[in-house]
Amino acid sequence: MRGLLEELFDAHPGGLPYLVHGGHVVSRAEVRSAVAEEAKVFCGFGIGDGSTVLVQVPPSRTQVEVVFALWSLGAQVMLVDHRLAPAEVDALRSLCRPEFTVRAMAGGRFAMAFQPAYEVVTEHHRDGERATTGHRLIQFSSGSTGQPKVIGRTPASLAAEVERFTRIDGMPEAGERLLLLSSTAHSFGLIAGLLHSLRAGVAVVFTRRLSAKDVFTTAEEHDVHVIFGTPFHYELLTTAKSVPALPSLRAAVSGGELMSDGLAEAFLERFGFRLGDSYGTTETGVIAMDVSGTSRPAVGPAAPGIVVRVNHGELEVELPDGTPYLRGSDVDRYSAGWLRTCDRAEQDEHGIVRLLGRSDSLVVIGGLKVDLIEVESVLRQHPRITDVVVIHVESIEAYVAAAEDGPAAGELAGWCRDRLAAYKVPRLIRVLPELPRTSNGKLIRRTQALREAVSQPS
Repeated sequence: MRGLLEELFDAHPGGLPYLVHGGHVVSRAEVRSAVAEEAKVFCGFGIGDGSTVLVQVPPSRTQVEVVFALWSLGAQVMLVDHRLAPAEVDALRSLCRPEFTVRAMAGGRFAMAFQPAYEVVTEHHRDGERATTGHRLIQFSSGSTGQPKVIGRTPASLAAEVERFTRIDGMPEAGERLLLLSSTAHSFGLIAGLLHSLRAGVAVVFTRRLSAKDVFTTAEEHDVHVIFGTPFHYELLTTAKSVPALPSLRAAVSGGELMSDGLAEAFLERFGFRLGDSYGTTETGVIAMDVSGTSRPAVGPAAPGIVVRVNHGELEVELPDGTPYLRGSDVDRYSAGWLRTCDRAEQDEHGIVRLLGRSDSLVVIGGLKVDLIEVESVLRQHPRITDVVVIHVESIEAYVAAAEDGPAAGELAGWCRDRLAAYKVPRLIRVLPELPRTSNGKLIRRTQALREAVSQPS
């Protein structure tokens, strides 16, 4: 990983801007120097090649410098979302047994948006274990459908993905400015945002606060060319009362979660150009991407160097170098060099990939198959619904988010009856102010969490 970082920093002159936040513009050389100084501090704790370090620092310049410094020492970085509760972090530490933990200190709640700096503390764990594999980035699945999985990426895997992004049409180029809304603690923000930008000579711009007004103010102040975010961010932007002139803005890409057709249409109507798609997994990195958004409703062609196939209606990705799963978790999804994505898909003669929903979203009702994603899609079409999750326990249950003047459960049941066969209509519909989400913003689909949300006072 040390070699990859040196290669990325050497790709462009050190004086070029790299991180931009508020009125602060930090050059590549300044970040590189700060990383070297941070590495000296970690050396003092005994961290070196093969050390295992759990990092829980909110998106910030500090987070970037900490991760890069640890990588420069050859450490294995276990990257944990800062919003996880202490009990969740303890569970991950018990599972992975890192030698060290680097975490941010804060007197109150952490900010939602990227920050300049946090004070960090480094703890040594006597029961920790050194890395036994060549993986240098450890991430954890979202946990939206079960216990998080331990997923490892090697330096070669990360280098290949960075190179892959440089070959995708429409990606930010040298001298351009990328407004990064996606979390730098997760794959899309970390690799497509931070690492690719370092390789390509792109300045990464962050907003002060996560609101439509602040995002547009930042985009206008820094004359950004491209935006990377999640569907949540673009839903936020499409509801803004006014949009400033953004003459240099040429592309916006949604990653991290499947984008709805309604959001794509709303974005096009509001901004005059299509919202692009990036599809991937934590295990593989980017799988398919179309910055232009012209492939809708498909997500685009397989990324350069990625080999996919549709096997029994489910998308699989070739990973010839071995399983990405560590600690023996979820090995059934990897077999004979292929990873099951658990996403139903089809691929046309031109290699364009279209996602059809999760393979585990299919249930059987009275001998008839029901796709829960189809039920969700019908409910999402209701004009006063902001989000929806449909699950199946003994029957189909729908949990929807709506404002105070939102529809009642009876109205939504009628809406479904008008648009779905009777056996597809949810037997139970709960209307909530908001739905529970995982630490990286994805909707939670666990029955217990959804039912607990219903019982909580509004």
